[in-house]
Amino acid sequence: MISKSKNLIALFATLFLLLLGIQGYFMYKTYQVKEREIYRTVHKRLTDYTDRLEDKGGLKRVHDDTVQAILISFKNKKITRDEFLNLFDKNRIATEEEFSQYVDDQFRDEGFEVAVKIEYSSIIFNPTKTNLITKPIVIYETEKKVKKAGILNTGTWETTSKSTNSDNKTVTRNDSFSVKSTTGYEILNIKTVIFRELTLLFLCCIALLTSVLVLYIFTIKNLIKQRKQIEVLHTVVDNISHEFKTPIATLKIASKTLKKNLSQEILPVIDRQITRLENLLVQIHKEENTEETIFIRPKDWDFFIQDLAFTYPEYEFKLQNNVEKELPFDKNLMETIIKNLCENSVKYGASEIDIHITDQEKHLEINIADNGEGIAKNEVKSIFEKFYRIQSNNIHNTKGLGLGLYFVQKIVSKYHGKIDVKSEIKVGTQFKIKLPYEY
Repeated sequence: MISKSKNLIALFATLFLLLLGIQGYFMYKTYQVKEREIYRTVHKRLTDYTDRLEDKGGLKRVHDDTVQAILISFKNKKITRDEFLNLFDKNRIATEEEFSQYVDDQFRDEGFEVAVKIEYSSIIFNPTKTNLITKPIVIYETEKKVKKAGILNTGTWETTSKSTNSDNKTVTRNDSFSVKSTTGYEILNIKTVIFRELTLLFLCCIALLTSVLVLYIFTIKNLIKQRKQIEVLHTVVDNISHEFKTPIATLKIASKTLKKNLSQEILPVIDRQITRLENLLVQIHKEENTEETIFIRPKDWDFFIQDLAFTYPEYEFKLQNNVEKELPFDKNLMETIIKNLCENSVKYGASEIDIHITDQEKHLEINIADNGEGIAKNEVKSIFEKFYRIQSNNIHNTKGLGLGLYFVQKIVSKYHGKIDVKSEIKVGTQFKIKLPYEY
């Protein structure tokens, strides 16, 4: 079941990551589509204007004939390169404010912060195919600078030179130029604009993923809760089935004895075992039971040992009971500790079991020692584990489920006590338990 749960968790994690990837890819592609749509809108509005700057807003654009004159002068080395570049630089500075104002007015309602740059990327002298510039020359630019153009628009135009000779005929001179221009657009706040427009979509995607994750966590918590309930149920069943063994065995022996002869000593034993069975049944319905805990009395310790001696007459049980008052411990739980430890000694080869019950100041001490086969050091740390059984010497002919010491440890923990184990192979084992209490 645990393996299946791990596989389901791994499967869900894989599917959730896949869904997360799909949602991320979907949002990324949506972002790209929206970005292209916005840039197309900007490009469409500005294209006509940038193509006819000389007719818009009274800008002092360098006219084509003037450009040609400048190019011819630069080609013929009548002006230096610095003078050539300075002419275009002055034009850019003179038109920058009005150019920026026009662009800002176009997109003020949408809240776009648009930067535009128009430049000559190459100037080719056609007769020799010589490029007159080594790097682009900026012709027009907004006050907001283009750092990385989101869209580029390129165009090419040519100049031709014509003159009139003495016969009043127009002739074309072979000093034409091919000019390639590039217009770059960048929306500086494009991310803000897109996220603002796609906020609802992003929130819906996040809500969907969060809902799936929350539903998964809720399901896992319910599974864990149900598993714990099942484990508790199994523990109760294991506990009850284990605890039923001793009183049933005792009643069987008492029944056989009664068949032979009636003894007054047997009747109290039967009564105690019947009471114990009733108490075990009460534990099954513990949540429904409203009765108070029955505290253990001094004589109860004697009855525990008497029952053991009756059940196992061939073994010697020696009890030293120094308790003289009622103690705030559940009688049934204390009986479980005593009988489980003693029966464990019987199962593993002991012939004599010494039991010392001492009421110290603020704590109870239970000391049980036997002369059994002992426990190997490497197994001592495991004997309190559920279903664990000692493996040494292949001892598996003893009956049991490996629950006795597990229940003892659980009871000791319930009372915030401490249990120590000392054992030596072929010598015996000693359990020492300390249970604190307060009145």
